[in-house]
Amino acid sequence: MNRLKKSLRIGLLAGFVLALALLLGTCVPVNRAFRPAPAGIPVFVVSNGFHTDIVLPLREPRTGTDWLTWLENPAWARQFSAYQYVAMGWGNAGFYMASYGGHLPGAGTVLRALVPGPTLMHIDFYPAAPRPGPRAVALRVSEAQYRQLLNYVQASFERDSTGRLMPIPQAGYTPEDFFLQAKGKYHAFRTCNDWTNQGLKQAGIRAAWKAPLAGSVIYQVRKGGE
Repeated sequence: MNRLKKSLRIGLLAGFVLALALLLGTCVPVNRAFRPAPAGIPVFVVSNGFHTDIVLPLREPRTGTDWLTWLENPAWARQFSAYQYVAMGWGNAGFYMASYGGHLPGAGTVLRALVPGPTLMHIDFYPAAPRPGPRAVALRVSEAQYRQLLNYVQASFERDSTGRLMPIPQAGYTPEDFFLQAKGKYHAFRTCNDWTNQGLKQAGIRAAWKAPLAGSVIYQVRKGGE
C-alpha cells in the first residue's frame, strides 16, 4: 500500500511538473528579435479556439510558389483559380475524421490522440485574406523566412512510392477544404498547435518555446506582429 501511495505521489508530481513546463513554455518566446518586414510576404496564423493553421498566399511570385500546381490536382486548380490564400494544418487523423458535421469528438477519440497515431494535412482554400482579429494574426515576413516556412509545410505532406501526394477519399468539412496523408505521429507532446509553432520557430518567426494549445501559438505570434 505504501508503495502504491508513493507511486501515486510521484505520478501526481510528474503531472504537475509537466503542466508547469507547458505553461512556462507558452510564456517563453523564441525568436524574440523577430520584427515584421514592412514590404514582406503576407502570412497569417488563424485559430478556431482549439486548432491553428498557417495561411499562405496561394501564389507567391517572389518565390515562384503556386500551391495549385504543387498540390497536383487539376480539379482544385480549376475550382480555386480565383482564390488568393490557402490554409495548412496538421493533426490527428481520428480527431479530424470524428469532427465531420461539426461534431465534437468523443472521449475515446480524445484519449487515443494522446498516444502516437496517424496524421493528416488539412488544406482550406480562402477567396481572400483572413481578417485579423482575436483568432487571426497577420504578419509580414522576409523572403528567406517565407521559404523556410514553405519548406516546413511542404515537408509535412506524405507521398506514395511514386512520389505523388496522397489525398484521402473523404472531402473536407466544406466544398473548399480537403485532407491528405501527412508525415509524423500525433501525440500528447506533438499536437496540431505544436506543429504550427515549430514551423514558425524554424522560420525565425516569434513563437512559443512550447505550444500545446492554440492560445499559446496566437499569444506569441501576436506579440511578434506588434
